[in-house]
Amino acid sequence: MILDNKLNITDQIELAKAEERISKLKAKQLFDSGDINKVEVGTFAGLSFIHAYLFEEIYDFAGKVRDVNIAKGDFRFAPVMYLEPSLKHISAMPQSSFDEIIEKYVEMNIAHPFREGNGRATRIWLDLILKQEVQQVVDWNLVDKDDYLSAMQRSVVKDVEIKVLLKQALTNQIDDRTLFMKGIDVSYFYEGYSEFKTDDL
Repeated sequence: MILDNKLNITDQIELAKAEERISKLKAKQLFDSGDINKVEVGTFAGLSFIHAYLFEEIYDFAGKVRDVNIAKGDFRFAPVMYLEPSLKHISAMPQSSFDEIIEKYVEMNIAHPFREGNGRATRIWLDLILKQEVQQVVDWNLVDKDDYLSAMQRSVVKDVEIKVLLKQALTNQIDDRTLFMKGIDVSYFYEGYSEFKTDDL
């Protein structure tokens, strides 16, 4: 199914390319303009700001809580009827230690509040919490795609694996532009988008 989009693209492959190019440009702008400093750290409002920033030129639903139930494979994300209270609860979760931050991240992933683009927006959101609370960020280049995806899948039941995986990839280079841009590329690669390099756009 092709998502309704502002670009009036009706071809799945064309839409994927346009979405990758435009939203990567926006991710680059988010960092270079300093707008990233406007994000409310650790709340759904902050995540919504990031999502809208990345996708508002492509989708009407950018930054808005989804109104349909969604699933990935056998896993069903939080049902629409429980989303609002769930997002309030996640926003209020503590985030003062690495473990607490990852637990919050796992819960936001289970909520999957948007129609599309959840992973890409939420990984930026995660790094901003880590940066503020523990003065570190994830070097996503050090996190293997298959390891990450399987750890996230299992995190619904047990979050030990994703904690170990991400802890090994932490770095103190919290304001490094190159690290951020490479991180965007890896984040998109996890979702099957690797046509463009963020820094080349």
